[in-house]
Amino acid sequence: MDRYFGFDLGDAESAIARIDTSKDGQTPEILTVEGAKSFVSAYALKNNGELLVGESACYVPDVRVRRIRFKSSYLTDRTAAAKDVKSFAAGVLGDLYRDGSLIRGEDAVFYVGTPAGWDANTKETYREIFEEVGYPPLKVISESRAALVAACQSRHLQVGYDILSKPVLVVDIGSSTTDFAYIRGGKEVDMRTLPVPAGGIETAGEVRLGGGIMDEILLEECLKASRDGKLIRKNFADSPPWKSLCEFRARRLKEKYFSDEAYFREHPIEESVRIAAGEKTVRLKLFLDPEMADRLTDSPSASLSGRTFHEVFSGALTGVRSAIASQNDPSALPELLFLTGGVSKLPAIRNWCEKAFPEAVVITGAEPEFSVAKGLALSGQIDEEMRRFRMEIREFIDSDHVEKIVEQHLAELYRTTADVIVDPMMEQVVYPVFLKWRDGQIRRLSEIDRVLQDEITRWLKSEDARKILRGPTQAWLKIVANQLEEYTVPICVRHRVPYKALSLNTYLSADDIDIHIDAGGVMALHEITFLVDAVISIMVGMLCGGSGIALISSGLPGLAAGAMVSLLILLLGRNRVEEKIQDADIPVPVRKLIAKSFFRQRLKAMGKSVKESLTDTMKSEKSGEIRERLVREISDQIEDLLMRMAKVVEIPLGT
Repeated sequence: MDRYFGFDLGDAESAIARIDTSKDGQTPEILTVEGAKSFVSAYALKNNGELLVGESACYVPDVRVRRIRFKSSYLTDRTAAAKDVKSFAAGVLGDLYRDGSLIRGEDAVFYVGTPAGWDANTKETYREIFEEVGYPPLKVISESRAALVAACQSRHLQVGYDILSKPVLVVDIGSSTTDFAYIRGGKEVDMRTLPVPAGGIETAGEVRLGGGIMDEILLEECLKASRDGKLIRKNFADSPPWKSLCEFRARRLKEKYFSDEAYFREHPIEESVRIAAGEKTVRLKLFLDPEMADRLTDSPSASLSGRTFHEVFSGALTGVRSAIASQNDPSALPELLFLTGGVSKLPAIRNWCEKAFPEAVVITGAEPEFSVAKGLALSGQIDEEMRRFRMEIREFIDSDHVEKIVEQHLAELYRTTADVIVDPMMEQVVYPVFLKWRDGQIRRLSEIDRVLQDEITRWLKSEDARKILRGPTQAWLKIVANQLEEYTVPICVRHRVPYKALSLNTYLSADDIDIHIDAGGVMALHEITFLVDAVISIMVGMLCGGSGIALISSGLPGLAAGAMVSLLILLLGRNRVEEKIQDADIPVPVRKLIAKSFFRQRLKAMGKSVKESLTDTMKSEKSGEIRERLVREISDQIEDLLMRMAKVVEIPLGT
């Protein structure tokens, strides 16, 4: 794929961005349509059949159809709106072909934005409109995703720091809708899935709240002030193109006023629009002063069910805050609030956002009117780059690199595992078991094997044992990660994935995206009988010294006991003596002659030997199985980790 186009079709104005990788282009460029980079979302069909789009469509005479602000009615009158979108999209496509911005048959893809509040079916029918017109391969994605992607490319947000470490709220205020994107840990959180309290938001935005509401209010207020208001309203009803023209002129007046509000508050602006009403020509005075400017946000609107722009927007912000706060996590509230969209330039918008989120830094992107179009083009490029990235990661996972690295460090894992597990097991399991034998709770030495097996099995499955294993396992994984990065970093570089932000070692310390090799994976605890059997055979063999001979002869005080054991061995033979002692119900008073300190000293003395024996057992008896399990689990989790790291760059906010 060589060229990626982003088409931001807004209710008031539209923009198209393009990335041309065939010319080593990585930065989106804004294309001109009918001579303008931000062109009016309007079309006119002249009496001679010529189709015009952009600002000229608002003025040109001799037309039989003139339409403006048609996207906002897509949810309420889809049939009519779809027809208008189709005509406008066709006019734009024709202009792109005529000026050479798009070449027929080239390897290109279009990404078209939709409001986040639209459902999947609405988005699909919208996509089909462009497909029917004849656009190249096309995908529709949420404008919130595009706004976030553009934000990530801005100088304000740095991928790998802000997006990864800080909760961010992106507010995209367009001409017909307002979209919210809440990002935490590099991923968008669907606010519809949060435990939102009553009165909270129900969608990812306000599907009917946009700057076009202000245009409607301005025109309505000017009509009320006009002595010819009644006649002009009748003319609008008889000839809708006149209303479209006046709405457009009202929008331009509003944009001029708010481009330098401080100046125009002292120097109110006005202009007259000549309107043909039958044989009579009337003038509609459009004006904007401080009082009128306040009405734009504080006057009730029929489109908002009698509420004001200020009320609805502030209510949406409150709903977003309630949804985020419902997680009962103070750190979830956004620290950065990124404003985008043409209306975001209004000072009042910033003030309302700062009031709703006083703990957040509120920033506005440069040229917010182009941010969605740029983000759409970037999304296309990123999707293709991530496809290639995933392919190369898959090839790496399928190679033998992971296996070789794991095998190279497996002996160290065995050693550190034995080092940390043996001493706590001696103290928490073995010592209490032999105290039970000493106190008579276990009648015979021959029963110790079974009791130890049960107790060690239970302990190895406990959270205490897993916590003990977690430290050395994580330390071992960091060593493995360092070597793995010799392969993964070049892959990131080739696909422009910021490897410093995507370091495996960085993610090893993050709780939510850690590589978790469970104790079961490290020592095959899913088949726990192996480890238990190994531990039992080592423990009993060393601790009891031949089923109890060493324990009894070393533990009983005095020469008499040692002489008695020696005499029995001479008379009966060692095997018979071992059997007799093993099965004997030695009186408790005799057992008590073996001091507790003896047990502790013996456990301490044999600790090193037990660790060495356990390490050797794991190496010799289960090395192949452990290696296979580790390679499989580590490969799966590294692949998952790298894909999740890629998504931080991709910002997959849904389609």
